[in-house]
Amino acid sequence: MTKQYRVLIDCNDEKGLVYKVSSIFFHRNLNIISNNEFVDKTHNKFFMRSVVAGEIDPATLKQELLEVLPKNANLDVIAPRKKNVVLMATKESHALGDILIRYEAGELDCRIVGVVSNYDLLEPLVSKFNIPYYTVSHEGCDRDEHENRLLAQLSELGEIDYIVLAKYMRILTSKFVQTYEDKIINIHHSFLPAFIGANPYKQAYERGVKIIGATAHFVNNNLDEGPIIAQDVIHVNHAHGWEEMQRQGRDVEKIVLSKALKLALEDRIFVHTNKTIIF
Repeated sequence: MTKQYRVLIDCNDEKGLVYKVSSIFFHRNLNIISNNEFVDKTHNKFFMRSVVAGEIDPATLKQELLEVLPKNANLDVIAPRKKNVVLMATKESHALGDILIRYEAGELDCRIVGVVSNYDLLEPLVSKFNIPYYTVSHEGCDRDEHENRLLAQLSELGEIDYIVLAKYMRILTSKFVQTYEDKIINIHHSFLPAFIGANPYKQAYERGVKIIGATAHFVNNNLDEGPIIAQDVIHVNHAHGWEEMQRQGRDVEKIVLSKALKLALEDRIFVHTNKTIIF
């Protein structure tokens, strides 16, 4: 089977970029399986994701592409592989369970190396999938000490490509976020930027909203304000109490989170000015 590579380009825009890149693919006898590009005219930025197939050394292809791209271009030539993923959760099972089921069904091209929680309540669920479960309790220690224990546990799991907060209900400090910068995906139980913080469904009910939704985003140092990856909504009306909204919202949450993880695993996300470009 011919090997495939994902080519990700992020650079200043200029005329002829698609032609220059495609010409290198052609002269290297690479078949373009798929290609997407986008220009952010406001910031004069060019984004391109190509999947090519053929025989070539990735380092050689990268060097040839850099020679025709603008200076300071961001370029990755990636041979697809199973990325290492850690799931973090607290007490709720719906988002975690959905990912585990999709993983078991082969829908997620990754390797889940462990589930980490500050409680042991979800261990019986995770054990059904033969995935290691690690309880790092927060009881009896302050936030810094607990987070140091978390970081130590994660370090023991080796290289981690993504951490998925599947309803992990503790705020992470800047130290943690910087350690895994652009690698932490969170699900927020609201259609951001509306209803940030605790109990958004009650906030939504009190506001009389007609739609509720969920938002998956990368985590940064501003609470619930990281680059948005995926969102979805469902319709509600005056007859729905906030508890019913919450139950329906959980269905949206798990779908949106799994979608966001799949996009990340397939290298379809570019982050730019606290926004994402999704191919």
